[in-house]
Amino acid sequence: MTAASGSASDALALLTKGAVTCHKVEQLEAKLREGRPLRIKAGFDPTAPDLHLGHGVLIRKMAQFQKLGHEVTFLIGDFTGLIGDPTGKKAARPPLTREEVLANAETYKAQVFKILDPEKTKIRFNSEWFGEFKGEQWIRLTSRFTLAQMLERNDFQKRMDANQPISLHELLYPISQAYDSVALKADVELGGNDQLFNLMQGRILQETYGQPPQIVLTVPLLLGLDGAEKMSKSLGNYIGFTEDPDTQFGKAMSVSDTTMWDWWLLLTDKLPAEIEALKQGHPMDAKKALAQRIVADFHGAAAGREAEDRWVRRFSERSREEAPDIAMAPTEGEVHLSRLLVERGLATSRKEAERLIGQGAVSLDGEKASDPALRLALCSGQSMLVKVGKLKLERWVVT
Repeated sequence: MTAASGSASDALALLTKGAVTCHKVEQLEAKLREGRPLRIKAGFDPTAPDLHLGHGVLIRKMAQFQKLGHEVTFLIGDFTGLIGDPTGKKAARPPLTREEVLANAETYKAQVFKILDPEKTKIRFNSEWFGEFKGEQWIRLTSRFTLAQMLERNDFQKRMDANQPISLHELLYPISQAYDSVALKADVELGGNDQLFNLMQGRILQETYGQPPQIVLTVPLLLGLDGAEKMSKSLGNYIGFTEDPDTQFGKAMSVSDTTMWDWWLLLTDKLPAEIEALKQGHPMDAKKALAQRIVADFHGAAAGREAEDRWVRRFSERSREEAPDIAMAPTEGEVHLSRLLVERGLATSRKEAERLIGQGAVSLDGEKASDPALRLALCSGQSMLVKVGKLKLERWVVT
């Protein structure tokens, strides 16, 4: 472990939470037991000016290592950004200019500290070493790899099979990323699961330089708001670090319940057992809590609470405008709410109605009716907005 409290097994549970790959997990646990700060590396090519929650999965994993007392380096690939990462690409990326790369890098530096501790984060640029490389050094570096190794990469193989060209400079990308690990003497490298090939090359190269091979830990690609494609600004299914609280909260509330649980796992520090406990409650409560956390990460806890309050008010006002008016007769004395729901066809039976009420799925004028035995007295002139689940909504007007 490190100076942080808790056992190595507790730390391992947090650090591997949501991970797709941990190569090798037994080595990571052994290193955690050494009691020294590990050197953690994660690289980001500044190919666009803004970060979104998809980047946040990896940055949060960095923050988890950081909170446990390890040394985190946020590596900005200002040199590799000029090459262009071929991962997932059917053709070579058009190279960015150095001016574009440096401008994007400045925005990255400002945004990552929404999650990382600026006092404990090292920011490095890989041009620090590659800017000094000469021809002879490149020849020696590339001589440590074979063409067969590079063509094992799935992206390259697919392009060869499809008779699509592979530019020679693209082969330099995984080699350069591997050397970053040598330059930083990384104990652990973090990355998206689509980067696994590149990260594993770092292990190979470190061994040829006489360094212990790094542990490789990958995280999944975050599904976007549509729940179908990975989060991407080009697809418009993203939540950006710099978006305002109301936009972030509203977008988070739009995701499906399935996507929400994936986000709880990947965008918070909650362990699987804690998330399972959340699933016992109403999904809407869990989604609002998640949306509030997302806003709090980037704008503070108070902003998260205020965004939720505004969203609830807007939702209630919109619900009142959209709900159909249903004429209801006055009741003689109090009547069980469950009976009224069945009479209105909002539940199939008293038992189902009581279950829905107990789960918090029924609200009256925006307030949850949590008591299955709740009784109501309907009086002439009364108006009440009744919501059952997500889709059943009507306004009872007592005539």
